[in-house]
Amino acid sequence: MTETPGRRRTVLRDLLLVVLTVTTGCADATCFLHLGQAFASVITGNLVLLGLSAAKGTGAIAANSGIALGGYAAGVLAGAPIAREHEQRGPAASLWPVRVTACLTVELAVLAAFSAGWEVTGGRPAGASRMILLAGAGVAMGLQSAAVRRLGQFSTTYLTSTLTGVLAGLVTGARPGGLGRSLGVLAAIAAGAAAGAVIADSAPALLPLLLLTPVTAVIAASWALSFREAQARREAQLHSEARARRDMGR
Repeated sequence: MTETPGRRRTVLRDLLLVVLTVTTGCADATCFLHLGQAFASVITGNLVLLGLSAAKGTGAIAANSGIALGGYAAGVLAGAPIAREHEQRGPAASLWPVRVTACLTVELAVLAAFSAGWEVTGGRPAGASRMILLAGAGVAMGLQSAAVRRLGQFSTTYLTSTLTGVLAGLVTGARPGGLGRSLGVLAAIAAGAAAGAVIADSAPALLPLLLLTPVTAVIAASWALSFREAQARREAQLHSEARARRDMGR
């Protein structure tokens, strides 16, 4: 069976989502292990920690989870207007709108600032610098969530529903849509977390490489995807115009 250009673009989009999730795993592992045992993207976990701190009276847990939650919220609030729907809908709508790439570019800038702060502190931030970095990681993940949400019912940060869909499909025999993408992001977040934990502990100076490389690669590839989509739309328009001229000449 010949693979259509549309199918190839869908596969590329799904691959970009998987790659993006590596950064998520790395950011969450770094925040939990070195920035106060809070998460950059697992907001459910941060809310549980807030509740736990209220019950136990542990101010440090409340502060860390609150900072991460606030950073994430700020990222979503900043990213949603950037990634908002503006392009055309319907069959001609883009699989990866340019606004999504723009939002991810802002995320990359935030992660670059985070990486600079990480390097300045030698990978062992404390006090105010630790809190600033925790907030920055939350902002980056909020931006990423807002960007990916623009693509549809996908996520590279909150993956509980993704895992639920995969498991439900296994027991019901109903193959969920995008199964390969779902399995890919689940594996990617675990791999990113494992790699982030090892690097942050043993070679902290290399952590920015793991954080920045996936997002940079996705931004570069998404421009290529946007170019291919624009080229496909131009070819379809030319074909339609040629057919209209033939019909008029009959």
